[in-house]
Amino acid sequence: MSDAASPDHPLCALCARPILPGTPQSLHHLVPKLRGGKGGPTVLLHQICHNEIHASASEAELARVWNTPEALRRHPRLEKFVKWVRKRPPEFHSKTPGARRGWKRR
Repeated sequence: MSDAASPDHPLCALCARPILPGTPQSLHHLVPKLRGGKGGPTVLLHQICHNEIHASASEAELARVWNTPEALRRHPRLEKFVKWVRKRPPEFHSKTPGARRGWKRR
């Protein structure tokens, strides 16, 4: 197993845990592509963190309010999630409970 304290591993923009080789990961558009973020800034996240972001806010809310890593960490559901996931090893992954938000037309 890799050394999680190594400076060679990028840190997740949400939980700040290292992203180890082989750990599910993805790029998150800070402003969703469908809301004008195509070509905009992205951040590297653990896949579990990325899933939680999209389960916590709609695409419109992500574009309007939760469009920086700092803002995402202030989201009430994500604050609890980050506190919880930081207690897990960096390679931890599980399914995200709850329905994804933002897929229904409102």
